[in-house]
Amino acid sequence: MNPLLQLRERGQSVWLDYIRRHLITSGDLRHLVESDGLGGVTSNPAIFEKAIAGSSDYREALQRLAARGGCDPKTAYESLAIEDVRSAADVLREVYDSTDTRDGYVSFEVSPLLAHETNGTVEEARRLWSEIDRPNVMIKVPATPAGIPAIRTLIADGINVNVTLLFSQDAYEAVAGAYLSGLEARAARGDALGAVASVASFFISRIDVAADARIADRVNAMDSPGDRAALQRLGGQVAIANAKLAYQHYTAVKASPRWQALASQGAQPQRLLWASTGTKNAAYRDVRYVEELVGPETVNTMPPTTLDAVRDHGVIRPSLEEDVDGARRTLAALAEAGISLEAITTDLLRDAVRLFEEPFRKLLAVIDDQLRARRPAVDSQVFFVPDTISADVEAAVDDWQARGSSRRLWSRDAGLWTGGDENSWLGWLNVAEQHDEHVAELRRVAAAFQAEGFTHALLLGMGGSSLCPEVLRRTFGRQDGFPDLAVLDSTDPAQIERTFNGLDLARTLVIVSSKSGSTLEPNILFDYAFERVSHAVGAGDAPARFVAITDPGSALQQLAERRGFRHVFLGQPDIGGRYSALSDFGLAPAAIMGLDVSRLLDRANAMAQRSAACVPSRESPGVVLGLLLAVLARHGRDKVTVVASPVIASFGAWLEQLLAESTGKRGRGLILVDGEVLGPPATYGDDRVFVNVRLEGSPDAGLDRTLDALAAAGHPVIWIALNDPYDIGQEFFRWEMATAVAGAAIGINPFDQPDVEASKIETRRLTTAFEQTGALPAEQPFLVAGGLVFFADPENVRAIERAMSGERSPSSCLRAHLARLTAGDYLALLAYVDRRADYDTRLQRIRHDIRERSRAATCVGFGPRFLHSTGQAYKGGPNTGVFLQITCDEASDVPVPGRTYTFGTVKAAQAQGDFAVLAARGRRALRVHVGFDVAGGLDALIDALKDSPRS
Repeated sequence: MNPLLQLRERGQSVWLDYIRRHLITSGDLRHLVESDGLGGVTSNPAIFEKAIAGSSDYREALQRLAARGGCDPKTAYESLAIEDVRSAADVLREVYDSTDTRDGYVSFEVSPLLAHETNGTVEEARRLWSEIDRPNVMIKVPATPAGIPAIRTLIADGINVNVTLLFSQDAYEAVAGAYLSGLEARAARGDALGAVASVASFFISRIDVAADARIADRVNAMDSPGDRAALQRLGGQVAIANAKLAYQHYTAVKASPRWQALASQGAQPQRLLWASTGTKNAAYRDVRYVEELVGPETVNTMPPTTLDAVRDHGVIRPSLEEDVDGARRTLAALAEAGISLEAITTDLLRDAVRLFEEPFRKLLAVIDDQLRARRPAVDSQVFFVPDTISADVEAAVDDWQARGSSRRLWSRDAGLWTGGDENSWLGWLNVAEQHDEHVAELRRVAAAFQAEGFTHALLLGMGGSSLCPEVLRRTFGRQDGFPDLAVLDSTDPAQIERTFNGLDLARTLVIVSSKSGSTLEPNILFDYAFERVSHAVGAGDAPARFVAITDPGSALQQLAERRGFRHVFLGQPDIGGRYSALSDFGLAPAAIMGLDVSRLLDRANAMAQRSAACVPSRESPGVVLGLLLAVLARHGRDKVTVVASPVIASFGAWLEQLLAESTGKRGRGLILVDGEVLGPPATYGDDRVFVNVRLEGSPDAGLDRTLDALAAAGHPVIWIALNDPYDIGQEFFRWEMATAVAGAAIGINPFDQPDVEASKIETRRLTTAFEQTGALPAEQPFLVAGGLVFFADPENVRAIERAMSGERSPSSCLRAHLARLTAGDYLALLAYVDRRADYDTRLQRIRHDIRERSRAATCVGFGPRFLHSTGQAYKGGPNTGVFLQITCDEASDVPVPGRTYTFGTVKAAQAQGDFAVLAARGRRALRVHVGFDVAGGLDALIDALKDSPRS
């Protein structure tokens, strides 16, 4: 049986903490009522802000209001919101009638700016009640000291009230008293009581967020392992204990003579409503605040994510009255540890008012922008495709809509892809949705690091753990007063030494970032960093200079706790690495370097709202973009060539991993081409699609002319404009959605990476062999000439030597290898060298020379970094790649602490393992070894290409 319906059978009503126009007009709200027994809807300014800022639902209405003139943003907001509330109330009216007014309510909040004004709250509540004019509406009033008398007055007036922002037992006692007093005032006037309804909204997860932070601080200050363990066990228990005791107060009120007198006159009880029930801590079960709070005569209002999760895997039992004595012991133990729940709830109420004021002000600003006809950035996606392809794109979008695929995606239906484990990897869909409490915690931790005078932060990670932080650092630069973030994602000894030597390690915070905690590179980089920091500050002080970002329960979390790291940020187990930009893997480094993470998430959430399940497919930027890319790939245009404005140019490297690693498997996929300088139309074959991600205010007339010429020549072009750098947040979500959609259309699982694992296995085999024998397996070159040494597997050697026709020179070898490029192929330079600017310049020269010769798309990747990015597509995607691997000797190597091998050994093993897997997959691959002189070797390659005749 549907767990949501089981809740109803247990006497608990299920309400939805979400509203937007498309939810109602699409029929989704009615579907939830009919299928899931939905009994109500709650809203607040934050919800409306996300809906209005992130969707086109309200555009026409706002245009009409703007044309009418004289409409201020607050009036416009109320006009839009009241229409939605009325429409939702009409859908729920049948529930209201069938439950004899017990359920079927829609809640609408008075302005948060009135939270400390009793008279202002009463006046606005009366006005809204009159204007909405529906009996099944509740007006939300905060449980502030000023709100309590307002509640009494409104109940006495016969206005339904949803009392919001309840955290403490004392505040609940005052709220319950105000409700009773209001009913008594009505009874004294002879007014009917039966039609007056109220709920008392107790906020849940926010209490645990705050309590857990204080528990962690106290644990870090304890010396006794037993005391630390006892206090740690309170984590995640305080909010539920608080709610259970609130319910005991509710039952006591219902048993009181005072209530019985009112009940005899037909009064309805003021039910407890559990709010803020989305789980904020990734270590907790995502339905925790539903499963543990099931009891009769209660309401649980859930965000869409939690509602879907309960439907999918909720386990319902009568939990609310279980172990009440245990709840009392939990709160007593908290107090004994010196942590005041009263202080926590006082701070939460203060902060909650502010957290509702901020989105309300943002909401008014968004409406003001739209009234003034300023274009939201989420509407800035346009594209050109040839007529021969356009009809297929339209058909794909229509088919997606007809099959209800957006709804299936948001409901985590693995059958949309391959029917595998895709439903386990969709946490990124909602990660930006409810972030206020978590953002506050990130800011708190980042402020502590700032206050301690850290001047630098060094992030050690690979792939999804490092690419987003690098994009943010390169996009925003160093923020005044905050640590300057550096990212190290290489085992190259020269790069490692240059990075560490450029830091004041005594004032550097080291961030070890690894989802699994078992990835080779961050683990050995940590060992090296810990040794270097220990030398700089002393072994006893070193652990306090380290933080970890990892999944709950990982080997890295265990290491961090065992070694005494300063802090552990937890990711979400249901978000894969390359989709983790908007989780703590991206947000924690962003906060540490001083970025406004709330602003980033606001932009991301705007795009998420624009891509919601109820939005028609052709209005969803992510859906349209994903289907467009999939259709173009079916037409052979699978080389997605990204050109970005200089400020946001690093975004291409993040997108390269997302697209290539997600779609490149089963012999299919998209190859992202990043960093190519655009040429004239004749430079390109018929396998390209061009994506221009541009920052408004940074015009490039030459680039515009080139893109126009490409479109005129029949090449597909997609233009995406960002208003400012913080719009990078919306791009993270846009492209994650587009990639998931493209994966469904292509017919692959976009959340696994089987061939990346193959390279890791081969690297482990080789490093293990080194530890046993003291050497890597010997390799035999097939050509040594011009200071260059060439290697390949037997099959590739035979193919290259046949084409060389007896000529034994670097130019003939390169010519023979590059002659294997045919129409629709791409060339990838895989450079296992230091990621220095001068080396990169030489590699870019090589790639563009090859493109001019062959018209083939070209990619450049530094190893081993690309192994966690494009490596998946190179090995598992279409067999259209021709690979030129470049390796070198180490002028100065760096030992790995506690191992018999060096970082140079690891890099060599990774290169050998990479080549072995390419060969095993039947890829056309050649390795050239340039020795100790990397610059000279790259110059020799450039010269060899000069000596090769053009095709």
